[in-house]
Amino acid sequence: MKVLITGATGLVGSAVARRFLSDNYEVLALYRRGADRSLLSDVDSRVNWVEGDIMDISSLENAMEGVDFVVHTAAVVSFIPKDRKIMYRVNVEGTANLVNVCLNYPVKKLCHVSSIAALGRPDSRKLIPGKTTMLDESQRWEDSPENSEYAKTKHLAELEVWRGIAEGLNAVIVNPTLILGEGDWNKSSTQIFRYVYQEKPFFTEGIANYVDVRDVADIVFRLLHSEVSAERFLLNAGSISYKNLFSMIAVAMNKKKPWLRVGPGLAGIIWRVEALRTFLLGTKPLITKETAQSAARNISYRNDKIRNILNFEFQPLEKTVARVSESLLKQSLN
Repeated sequence: MKVLITGATGLVGSAVARRFLSDNYEVLALYRRGADRSLLSDVDSRVNWVEGDIMDISSLENAMEGVDFVVHTAAVVSFIPKDRKIMYRVNVEGTANLVNVCLNYPVKKLCHVSSIAALGRPDSRKLIPGKTTMLDESQRWEDSPENSEYAKTKHLAELEVWRGIAEGLNAVIVNPTLILGEGDWNKSSTQIFRYVYQEKPFFTEGIANYVDVRDVADIVFRLLHSEVSAERFLLNAGSISYKNLFSMIAVAMNKKKPWLRVGPGLAGIIWRVEALRTFLLGTKPLITKETAQSAARNISYRNDKIRNILNFEFQPLEKTVARVSESLLKQSLN
């Protein structure tokens, strides 16, 4: 049995590759020339690396030969204005390309790894100050100035998958929250661990919704082998305040806990200073307007649907943080 994975060099894609390898699948990993393949370095010889790009339809067609399942994790995640054009190209056009190619080949099923951002943000007027708003799969996209450009691209990418489903494609969509896992702590959500490791003093208000990358990979694997189709699933193991999450990581890494709370006013000053620094130096900002707003929201997500469909139990946060922290600490010593 063969599975094609886009974005296999990233945090989620590499975990999905490992999950399929554990069941002796032939794993085809689509990658661009020069991509960093270090997250799969220990199993590199077991992966069939296929050079290509989701923006290149011919390379997708070449990679699709004889494939049973497709897992689409490739995406550009950014909150920097200069990255908007490439985000729309890769996240939206790239997904459309993949859907079209899947429709033309006898693929058994596609799993599109989306994001919780694709749900959009509910109208702020509907939120009750001081209370947590709980959302589930019934949440529908609402145009709002609070939706980041990244969120818009992930929403539009999902529409491409739903279009493919309407045209006969067997597919499912998963929407993970903050993904915690072993990876490059200079990239993606793993940067949280580096932030705490460096003993930064600040923590934000708001709630972090989280899920273990291994749980995401296992759910993707199980959904592809199930009879479920034309459904989306929120993947959220639970919710915790950023203060408590940072503190848990600090304890696991034997580091000082962040102790200065950043309220909305200070966060607004910080992201504006970061925007100026980014403009002058050409570097990536530590915080943006979108990330500052997101961190201050009290929104959580239900997980009943995926738990009931697969009889699935998410890993405890303490176990995830301990495992990931141990892995990253070993990396820092090398």
